[in-house]
Amino acid sequence: MNHTARAAALGAAALLLALSLPGNPASAAALPRIDLRVLVVTDGGPATAAITAELDGQGTPYTTVDLRQGGRPVIDAAFLADSVDGRPRAKFQAVVLPNDNPFGAGSAEMAALASYEQTYAVPQVDAYTYARPEAGLQTPEFSGSLDGVRAQVTASGKSGPFGYLAGQVPFEDNAPATSESYGFLSKPAPGADFTSYVDAPIPGASGRGSLVGEYRHDGRRELVVTFVYNQHQQQFRLLARGIVDWMTQGVQLGSSRNYFAVHIDDVFGADDRWDSELNCTPGDVDCPPGQGTPDPIRMTSDDAAYAAQWSKGRKFPLDMAFNGGGSELFREENGGADPLADRLIADRNEHRWVNHTYNHPFLGCVQDVSIVPWTCAKNADGSTRYVSRAEISQQISDNRNWGQRAGLPLESGELVTGEHSGLKVLPQQPDDNPNLSTALRDNGVTWLGSDNSRDRAQRPVGAALTVPRYPMNVFYNAGRTSEQIDEYNWIYTRKADGGSGVCENSSVATCLERPLDTTTGYQDHIVPVESTIALGHVLANDPRPHFIHQSNLAEDRIAYPVLGSVLDTYGALFADNAPVVNLRTADIGGELRSRAAWDTAVKAGRVTAYRIGGTVTVQAPSGVAARATMPAGTVQQLLLGTDPFGSAYAGRTSGWASPSLLQSRVTLNLPTAPTAGRAAAEQADIPEAAKELPVPSGVTRYVKPGTGGHTPRALPARR
Repeated sequence: MNHTARAAALGAAALLLALSLPGNPASAAALPRIDLRVLVVTDGGPATAAITAELDGQGTPYTTVDLRQGGRPVIDAAFLADSVDGRPRAKFQAVVLPNDNPFGAGSAEMAALASYEQTYAVPQVDAYTYARPEAGLQTPEFSGSLDGVRAQVTASGKSGPFGYLAGQVPFEDNAPATSESYGFLSKPAPGADFTSYVDAPIPGASGRGSLVGEYRHDGRRELVVTFVYNQHQQQFRLLARGIVDWMTQGVQLGSSRNYFAVHIDDVFGADDRWDSELNCTPGDVDCPPGQGTPDPIRMTSDDAAYAAQWSKGRKFPLDMAFNGGGSELFREENGGADPLADRLIADRNEHRWVNHTYNHPFLGCVQDVSIVPWTCAKNADGSTRYVSRAEISQQISDNRNWGQRAGLPLESGELVTGEHSGLKVLPQQPDDNPNLSTALRDNGVTWLGSDNSRDRAQRPVGAALTVPRYPMNVFYNAGRTSEQIDEYNWIYTRKADGGSGVCENSSVATCLERPLDTTTGYQDHIVPVESTIALGHVLANDPRPHFIHQSNLAEDRIAYPVLGSVLDTYGALFADNAPVVNLRTADIGGELRSRAAWDTAVKAGRVTAYRIGGTVTVQAPSGVAARATMPAGTVQQLLLGTDPFGSAYAGRTSGWASPSLLQSRVTLNLPTAPTAGRAAAEQADIPEAAKELPVPSGVTRYVKPGTGGHTPRALPARR
C-alpha cells in the first residue's frame, strides 16, 4: 500500500472508531474530570510521612500542603477545583489529612474540603486520629501501646481494600522495654455508618475495636486510622497498599508488588573460611599475609541436589552467579572429576544463571595486599594502577563461553563481577575502573550487579546500568552455624564483651546487649533479624535482589533457615492473589530503569493524568512509559481496537503502558466507572457550611433533604 492510500485508510479507520465509541457527547460533557493526583495535608507527623513515602514508592503523584509552613496555600474552592475546556475539574482524586480535622473548629478550609469531597465523591484518609464520634467511633475503650498486638482483617476488609492479605496484621515488638506503636481501640458510635476493616481485641473489655475503618457521613467517605506508625513498621507496610487502593478507588498512577530474588555468588568456586581464633579470614585480605591456613568452603554434590530440591519445592528459583574457572580448577586437582558441577549442570533448569566472571579476580585497581587494609597499587607517576580492559573482557567472555558449553540458560547481558569489583569502593578506590565500561561494551553487558550498601541508586557504567543488590548478613566466609555466630559476635559486641568494638563507633550498626549463645544464637537471633530485614525489603515494593554465597548452601546450609523464614512469613501474611514476584537480573534492571524515568517525569510535573467517567488518559514525556494500577478488565485503547492492560496482582491489574502507533498519550478504558461506595444520594448530614460553597457548573451535589449536621471540631489533646 502506498503512503497516500495508507494514510487515507488510517484516517477512515480513526473516524469509524470515533463514531463507534460508547456514550453520547451531551452526557459525556457533564462528567467532571478527576485528576489522578493526591492531596496530602501534613502536620509533620510520622503517619502522613509514611503515606507520602508509600506514594513516592508507588510512583503516584501528590501535592503536599504543610500546615507548619507560613505562606502555605490556602485550601479553598479555587485551590481544589476549577474547569478545563468548559469541563469541571477536580484537581485531586483523594485527600490525606493528619487527622479527621487538623484545622480547628469552624474552619473554612475544612468546610471547603468537605464540600469538595461531597461534590466529586473524593475519599479522605485520616492518617492517625483520635477515636471519637466525629470520626464515627465511640470514645476509646483502650488507649496505649499496641506492641505485639495481632490485629485481624475483618470480612469487610477482605472483601474490600485489604483483600490481598491472608488475615493477620501483627504489630511489631522489637524492643520490649520501648513502646513502638500507640493507638486507640474503639467500637462504632451509635447510629454511625462505620465499617471496620482491621480490628483487634480490646484489652480488659469484651469485643473488638477498630484500628482501620470506613466512616460514611455527610455524603463523604473517610478512612479512619486510629494507631500511629512510621513508613518502616511492618504493620504499616502490610496495610499501605490497601490504604492507597481505598483512596484511589483502584484507579491510580503508580503500582506496587512484593519482590524477592536471591543471588548465590561464587557457584563452582570456593569461599575462604573465618578463623575463630584469629578473628579474620585466612586467604582473604582481612588477614595479614601468611597468617593462618586457608580452609576453603565449597558445596558438594549433595548440597547441589538439596538446592535444586529446595528451589523446586518452594517454586522459588535461585540465581546462581557462577565462576566456571572454579570447576576447572577443581577438576585439575581431582583427576578430572567435579561431582558438584555435574549435579548443578544436570539441575540447571531449576535455577537461573548469572555470569560472575571466570576466576573471580578483583577487577578494580591492582590491589596491594601486603598490608591490612589493602590499598591500590600505583604507577610510577603516582596514578592508580588499574586492571586492564583485556583482562576484564577475557574474564567475562571466558565464563560466558564456559556456561554456554555447559548448557546453562544464560542471559548474556547480565554480569556480576567478583566482589562487585571494577566499580568504585571506598575508601581505597573512589572511582570506577576506567577500563570497566569499555570491557562491558566489548561483551554486550547491559546489566551489572552492584552492592546496594555502597551504591544504592541505579547508574550507568558505560552502556550498562547497575542493578543494586542487598547484601544479607549471612557471611560469605561461614559454612557452619558456629562460624556465623562467632563472626557475628566479633562484629556486633563491645570490646568489653570480647568483640571487636566496631559497633561502638558505627553510624550504621548497633551493639548486641550481650554475645549470642554459641549454640542457639543463630536460630534465636540471627535468623529472625535477617529474615525481618529481608521481608521489609519485600514489603517495600523494592525489586532489588538479595545476595549470599555458595558457602551458605554448603555444610550446615545456613542460608535456608533465613530464606525459608522470609517465604513462610510472607505466605502466612498474604493471600494467593499477591504472590512474591521473583525476577531475574535483567528484568529487575528494566523495572528500575522504567521507574527512574517515570519518577523523574512525575517529580518534574511532566505527567498529566485524569479520569472522565470510565476513561483514563495519561500524557507523559516521549519515551517514558506510564506506570499505573487499574481495575481488573481494564484495556488500553489503540488506534484500532484494544489490548489488555497490565497483569493481575493483589486484586487489581497493574503495569506499564506506552502510546501505540500514531498516538501521543495512553488511553485506558475501565470495565466500569469507579464508584465511591454508597451513592452520595444515600448519605446524610451534609454540614451547613459545606452547602454554602459554590458548585462547579455541570456537577450535581446530592443532598438528602431534611437532615441536620455538625461542624467539625478540633482534635482533643492526646499522646
